[in-house]
Amino acid sequence: MFDSSVINLLLVATIAGLAMPVGAMLSTRKSIQPQWLEQELRHGILALGAGALISAVGLVLVPKGAMDLSVFGVVACFVSGSLAFMSLDIFLAKKKTAGSQLAAMLSDFVPESIALGATAALGGSTLLLGALIAVQNLPEGFNAYREMLPKNKKRSNKLIITFVLMALLGPIFSLIGYFFLSQFPVITSGIMLFAAGGILYSVFQDIAPQIRMENHWLPPLGGILGFLVGVVGYMLES
Repeated sequence: MFDSSVINLLLVATIAGLAMPVGAMLSTRKSIQPQWLEQELRHGILALGAGALISAVGLVLVPKGAMDLSVFGVVACFVSGSLAFMSLDIFLAKKKTAGSQLAAMLSDFVPESIALGATAALGGSTLLLGALIAVQNLPEGFNAYREMLPKNKKRSNKLIITFVLMALLGPIFSLIGYFFLSQFPVITSGIMLFAAGGILYSVFQDIAPQIRMENHWLPPLGGILGFLVGVVGYMLES
C-alpha cells in the first residue's frame, strides 16, 4: 500500500493532468455571445496559461533546479531545453502537423510531473507546482483541441478521450520522479531547468504572439492572473 505522501502526490498529479481534457471540453463550446466576448475569452485563456508557465519557471523550476547545479550546469540545461523545444517547433512546422500545441503541452507536462514527484520525495510541498501545472494545462488543452479539431471533426469524442488518457501521464511520471529520480537530485535539477528553458521558448514563440488583439486590452490581464496564482501559492507555502 502507498503511504499518504504518495496518495497525495497521485491526487495532485491526476487533478493537474485532468485540466487538459477539461480545457479541451471547454473549447467544444461552439460560440459565446456576443462574438467579441468569445474572442477575448480565447485570448484571455491563452494569457492565463502563459502567466502560469512563467510563474512555474520563475518560482519553482529555476529556483529548485539551480540548487544542485553549478552556474555552467544551469546555463547548459536551460539553453538545451530552449534549443530542444525550438527544434521540435521546426520539425512540426516542416511536417505541417496539427499537433504542435499538443506536443508543446506534453513537452512541459512530462518533466513538470517528474519534478512534482521528486519534490514530494524530498519532503517538499506539491500544491504550488501542482496548481501551476493545472492552470497551464487548462488553456493548453483548450488550444491543442482547437488546433487538432479541423482534421478530426468526425472523431471529436475520441479526441476528448485521448486527452483524458494523456492526463494519466501525470501520475505515471510523478511516480517515476518520486521513486527513482529523487535519488539523483542533479538529474532532477537538470530536468527542471531543461523544462524551464523549453517553456520560456514556447511562451515567447507560440503563446504570447497569439494573446494580443487589436483594440482590445483585457486579454493580457489573464497573464497577470496566471502569474498571480503562482505568487499566492508561493506565499502560502513559505
